[in-house]
Amino acid sequence: MMIDFRVYDESDAPEAARPMLEAAKKRMGFVTTLNGVMAESPELLAGYNALAEQFGRSSLPGPAKHVVLIAASVENGCEYCVAAHSTLALRSRVPAEVVEALRAGKPLQDTALESARRLTQLMVVQRGWVDDAEVEAFLAAGYTRRHVLDIVLGVGMKTLSNYTNHLAHTPLDPAWQGQEWSRAHD
Repeated sequence: MMIDFRVYDESDAPEAARPMLEAAKKRMGFVTTLNGVMAESPELLAGYNALAEQFGRSSLPGPAKHVVLIAASVENGCEYCVAAHSTLALRSRVPAEVVEALRAGKPLQDTALESARRLTQLMVVQRGWVDDAEVEAFLAAGYTRRHVLDIVLGVGMKTLSNYTNHLAHTPLDPAWQGQEWSRAHD
């Protein structure tokens, strides 16, 4: 038996969530089903939006941000977020071969992006208990301590959305359907 989580929009969401859904619709052109599900808890929606905004402002280079979001979602097995972030990465001109490798959980050719992928993967799998040698390898790839903490922020953001999607079985938005992904994916 599956628990039925409602997908709200800006007209029927709890009152406190409506302005956030209206803002999302202006920003994206539509209210994502993820935001619609999160609207049940306006505090969750607000928290997720705040983390997403801060992660967007973080010091990580743009392509590395996409790497973090996809790698964390792959590691958490979140079909919705892998599809959404793959679409957004491709729209941001992250090379298709990078996105495909991330979706397959395979190493990246680009050394700096691979360092970001690996640290993100380890952060998720080891629940933050990443060996100092792995952090040193990340720093040796040209990143800073601030970047390490920016990855923590990205993983935290994805934990909120990945777990929400697991519980709610969030339906995939039409905008992400060209990048469907399955946990059984090779």
